[in-house]
Amino acid sequence: MGLFDRLRGDDAPRVAFIGIDGVPFTLLSEHKDRFPNFAALASEGSAGAIDSIVPPESSACWPALTTGVNPGETGVYGFQDRDIGSYDTYVPMGQDVQATRIWDRVTEEGRNASVFNVPVTFPPQRNVQRMVSGFLSPGVDKASQPDELREYLESNGYLIDVNAKLGHKEDKSEFMDHAHKTMDKRYETFEKYLKADDWDLFFGVFMTTDRVNHFLFKDYERDGENQEAFFEFYEQLDDYIGQIRDQLADDVTLVVASDHGFTSLDHEVHCNTWLQENGWLSYAADDHSELGDISDDTKAYSLIPGRFYINLEDREPRGSVPQDEYDEVRSELKAELEALEGPDGKKVCERVVEKEVAFRGDHDDIAPDLVAIPNHGFDLKSGFKGYEDVFGLGPRNGMHSFDNATLLVDDPDVSIEDADLFDIAPTILDLMDVEYGRTEFDGASLLK
Repeated sequence: MGLFDRLRGDDAPRVAFIGIDGVPFTLLSEHKDRFPNFAALASEGSAGAIDSIVPPESSACWPALTTGVNPGETGVYGFQDRDIGSYDTYVPMGQDVQATRIWDRVTEEGRNASVFNVPVTFPPQRNVQRMVSGFLSPGVDKASQPDELREYLESNGYLIDVNAKLGHKEDKSEFMDHAHKTMDKRYETFEKYLKADDWDLFFGVFMTTDRVNHFLFKDYERDGENQEAFFEFYEQLDDYIGQIRDQLADDVTLVVASDHGFTSLDHEVHCNTWLQENGWLSYAADDHSELGDISDDTKAYSLIPGRFYINLEDREPRGSVPQDEYDEVRSELKAELEALEGPDGKKVCERVVEKEVAFRGDHDDIAPDLVAIPNHGFDLKSGFKGYEDVFGLGPRNGMHSFDNATLLVDDPDVSIEDADLFDIAPTILDLMDVEYGRTEFDGASLLK
């Protein structure tokens, strides 16, 4: 038990959650010699691969992980969402998350929560002890509170995110230098506030892992020229996890998790180009760049990642598909997606999920009609500028996967079997002895 606990006379159990965005469980479990701290956490506690959510995209995953409910409840389906009754799109931010965050539940119990770099949390909440927002935030000055935290972050050169454009260069050395710097500054901040020992829930995320995976994952999986640089980065992360674990007080349980898995990327699939080539989508003019540029006779369109919408009458402003033809048209589109093959003859989609299977809740009115989960090797892109070819390849060589996300808990009494992202929030609350209604989550506690 930490000194602060002894002074305040509070013996309620605490949790330190460390997010490792996009880290697949097999990367850690198959290289125990290179990642001894992850290996020790797994062997002395509980560990396993878990499923992500539909769709497995960070902007949708982190709201789901931090609330324990699906996008139909959070209201966030991906990096880009569509306004109801409009062809206007927007990038969801923290205020767009409609479900209760785990740190709000902790705060409502009169306990303290410190939150660092969680994606889709801008602007920073004022009701928590301290917060710096993560992915999609502007500079630290606007993304952090209180003043003491902001001043420390600014003086210490804290970086909210790595410069991903550096990863577009063929030579990855500058990108990796910046990735290390970003992670180092993240750890320095974590260490400072972990040692403050004045929190009940510490919730921090390393997102640089996702960035490194996007540009070096194929090097790792297929013995590429940057494989050793990839391993060195993860060895440093392993060291930081070991240091965090060593400095935690006895009343704190460490939880480490990723929001999705990762796989090598062989083909980008330009979904709107495919829809156009197959008669589902057309544009009102040759010059087009956004959803509102589709023509009145469009039957379907796509938003990333792999979300497909029927251009439905009385729902979309210029819907062309009558309500009584919805089921038939959607079934036809689903069948064509399921049959779609890549240049190598491999099926693009592992499965195609209907909205009523994937989503439920008060905010499912903007849910996609279908979500395609790609097979490993494919990345489902959208965009409305148009591409000459359906299949291509950009600067990235790694992409998210639905399977093989990571969960490690420094407690042997946790059962990680057939678990998914929705189970993390209720598990944390159970570990902290915070009460909640069993029907409030789409998942369930994994504590035995």
